Amino acid sequence: MPQNENLKIAGKTYDPSDYQSNSLEAQGLAITHEQTSDTLTEGTIDAKIDDVNGKDIEIPRTGYDGDK
Repeated sequence: MPQNENLKIAGKTYDPSDYQSNSLEAQGLAITHEQTSDTLTEGTIDAKIDDVNGKDIEIPRTGYDGDK
C-alpha cells in the first residue's frame, strides 16, 4: 500500500454516516466509536447495562436512527 494511502486511512475520523457506509474502514470506525461510547457510559465493553432492576440489559449493536 502506498504511503499516501496509509496517511489517508490514518487521518480518517468517525462520522455518523459511517454506520451506513459500504467501506470496511468506515464501518470499523462506527463500531469502535459505539464500543468506546458504551465503555465511557457504562464502564464495560460487553455491551450490557448492568443490573437494572435485577436484570442485565443488552445494548443493541445498531447505530443511531434519527428518523425514529
